[in-house]
Amino acid sequence: MSIRVLIVDDQELFRDAIALTLGRDDRITSVTAVAGGAEAIDHVRAHTVDVVLMDIRMPGVDGIVATREVLRLRPGSRVLVLTTFDLDEYVYDAIRAGASGFLTKDVAPAALADAVVAVASGDSVLSESATRSVLGFVRDGHRQRDGREALALLTAREQEVARLLASGASNEQIAGRLFLSENTVKTHVKAVLSKLALPDRVHVVIWAYENGVLRPGG
Repeated sequence: MSIRVLIVDDQELFRDAIALTLGRDDRITSVTAVAGGAEAIDHVRAHTVDVVLMDIRMPGVDGIVATREVLRLRPGSRVLVLTTFDLDEYVYDAIRAGASGFLTKDVAPAALADAVVAVASGDSVLSESATRSVLGFVRDGHRQRDGREALALLTAREQEVARLLASGASNEQIAGRLFLSENTVKTHVKAVLSKLALPDRVHVVIWAYENGVLRPGG
């Protein structure tokens, strides 16, 4: 695997520490670090990046705006938000801007490297506390649409997979629940994402709760 990483954070010591950690991982080809959202946007205009580690609260262009613009300029890139602030509105806004994951800065170095690889591979990463934040934020008044028509685009089996995805189940867990092979589950997950026009698994969670397909705790 060959992964190019861009770190975006206004704290120099943190940028350097993360760059050092990720630079030791054989799966990561290059690591570049910039101090803010504007610099990140300039960088992706000139360079291809696979994964952007994005802080949210930065002077000038913040991480939400930068995430949206980075993904507009480089649709093939992935954004993993890495921040001190595990707050409802930040998690929700980052994911709605297109981020594929959200971790707090106290994540273990090995777990961070694995998260970068997972996101680069097309998966999504959301800490347990961030998942609770997202679902709580949606529950408290942010459901916007009736998703029954979109859900009807899915086969009965795909609807089962979608509901399990939205509950946070892994492919292995879905396979066990539905008595399917993991390869079959991957095929169904791909179909769900395609039919619902969603970029990754974490956005299935948001979609399901926003549209009333699932309810917190149900």
